[in-house]
Amino acid sequence: MLHFSPAKTASVLLTLLIGLWLAAPNLMPASWVKAMPSWLPHKTLTLGLDLQGGSYFLLEIDRNAVIKEQVASLRSQARQILNDNKIRSQAALQGRGILVTLPNPADTEKAVQLLQVLGNPADGNLFGTGNRTATITSSTPGQVSVALTDEGLRDRMTRIVQRSVEIVGNRVNQTGVVEPIIQRQGEDRIVVQLPGLEDPDRFKNLLGQTAKLEFRLVDLSMPVDQAMRTRPPVGSTVLPSADGGQNYLIEDQVMVAGDELTDAQASFDQNTREPVVSFRFNTNGARQFGRVTTENVNKPFAIVLDGKVLSAPVIREPITGGSGQISGSFTTQQAQDLALLLRSGALPAPMTVIQEQTVGPGLGQAAIRAGEMAALVGSLLVVGFMIASYGLFGIIASIAVALNVGMIFGILSLLGATLTLPGIAGIVLTVGIAVDSNVLIYERIREEVRAGRTVLMSLDAGFARALATILDSNITTFIAAAVLYFVGTGAVKGFAVTLGIGIITTVFTAFTVTRLLVSWWYRGVKPRSIPI
Repeated sequence: MLHFSPAKTASVLLTLLIGLWLAAPNLMPASWVKAMPSWLPHKTLTLGLDLQGGSYFLLEIDRNAVIKEQVASLRSQARQILNDNKIRSQAALQGRGILVTLPNPADTEKAVQLLQVLGNPADGNLFGTGNRTATITSSTPGQVSVALTDEGLRDRMTRIVQRSVEIVGNRVNQTGVVEPIIQRQGEDRIVVQLPGLEDPDRFKNLLGQTAKLEFRLVDLSMPVDQAMRTRPPVGSTVLPSADGGQNYLIEDQVMVAGDELTDAQASFDQNTREPVVSFRFNTNGARQFGRVTTENVNKPFAIVLDGKVLSAPVIREPITGGSGQISGSFTTQQAQDLALLLRSGALPAPMTVIQEQTVGPGLGQAAIRAGEMAALVGSLLVVGFMIASYGLFGIIASIAVALNVGMIFGILSLLGATLTLPGIAGIVLTVGIAVDSNVLIYERIREEVRAGRTVLMSLDAGFARALATILDSNITTFIAAAVLYFVGTGAVKGFAVTLGIGIITTVFTAFTVTRLLVSWWYRGVKPRSIPI
C-alpha cells in the first residue's frame, strides 16, 4: 500500500502542481496577473456581493399585466376566428377571460367548437403534454365564455420568468459587471446580485424597463386635445411623450415591432451633434419599415417605448435601407442605455423592483477580514490539535490540508467561480473533513501498532483499512452537497460548490498525498517505531 512507482509518484506531484499553479494568480497583484502571458493561468476568484460590496435586487413579474395581455390576446383571436368563419360576434372582457355574445344563438355550438383552439397549450401539444391555457364553455345560447386556466397561467408565468432571466442577463452582461448572479426565485420573482456595482440607480432603471419598442402611425383624424376631452377614435389611443411634454394621438396598430431589430448603437446626429440611437432591422423588419414609410410619406411616424412616445418625426421620403435613428433629447448616458435595452430585447412582461439592498465596500472588507480570521483561527486550532495528538504525523496531515485548500482555490479559479462567505464556510468545513480522514488513518495505524505489527505492516494496514471508511463518509457528504446545489439557491449553492469540490480534493490529499509523504518518510528514515 505504501509502494509508489515512479509513474504514480509523478502523476500525484503533477496533479498537485497543476492545482497550485491554477491557484497562484489569486496571491499575485492584479498588475502581475494582467502582465502574464496568455498561456499561463490568469483566472482569479471573483468575490461575491457579500465580500466586495455591490447591489441586490429582487424583481417581480407583474402578474396582472400578464393576465391582461393574455385576455386581450384571447379577445383578439376570438374575433378573428369567428370573423373568418362568417360568425358575427361581440367580445367583452369578463374577469380573467372574455364573454362572446352571438346575435344568432344558432351559432353557439359551432362557435364553441371553433374557439377550442384558444385552449391549446403553447408548447408540448404534439405529445399531449402541457396544460390547457383556457376553457371554452357555453351555459346560455348566444353566449360563449373563454376563461384562462390556473395551470395555463402558471405555465405562461414559467416561460415568462425563464425568458426574463435571459434578457436581464443580457442587459447586465453588456454593462461589464463581472460575475453577476441572476436566478429565479419562486413562481414570479428574479434575484439579481451585482458585485462591485457603483451605480445602483442606473441598473434599477435598466432592470425595471420593459423596453417594448413599437413604430406606429400618428392619427391625424382628430386633434389630440379633442381626443382627450371626448373620446379617441376607435383604434387609436392618446399616449404621453417620454419627456413629459405634449401628448400624441397614436394608432393602436403596430406597424413594425422592436423585436425586428438586429442592432442598436448610441451615436451622434451628423447635423445637430445630439446623442441619438442608430438601429438596424432584420430582413423582415426592413421590408415592413420600407413599405410603411413608402405608403405614408409626409405623415408623422411615432416611435413608442413602453407606452411613451420618444419622438414622432415626419416621414420625408421612403426609408428602404433597413436602418434609421431615434432622437429624443437624450443625454449620452440615456442614448447608451436605450441602445443597450434595445439590443438585449424587450421583457415579455413588466417587472418591478420590490426589494433593493446595497452593500458598501467597507462592509465587504469587514466581511473578508471576518472570514479570513475565522478560517485562520479554525485552521490553526486544527493544526495545533493534530500536531499535539500525532506529532510528526500531525505535521504531515497539516501539509496535506494546506495542499488541499490550495487545490480547492485552483479548481474554483479554473471554473471562474464566485467566492462568498458561505463558500468560505464550505472551505473551512472541508479542512475539518480532511483532518477527520487523517484521524481515521492514524487511529487505524495505532491499532495495528498495539496489535504488535511491524512498522511497515502497521502503516500499510492503517491506510488500507481506513480507505473504505473514508470513501463512505466522503461519498455521503458529497451526496448531501449535491442535493444542496440542485435544490438550494444563492448562498446555499455557493456553500455546496466549495464543499463538493473540497470533498473530491480531500479524498486525494488526505489519502493519496498523505500516503506518499509517509512513504517518503519511511524510506528516508527507516524507523524502528512509529512516532504516533
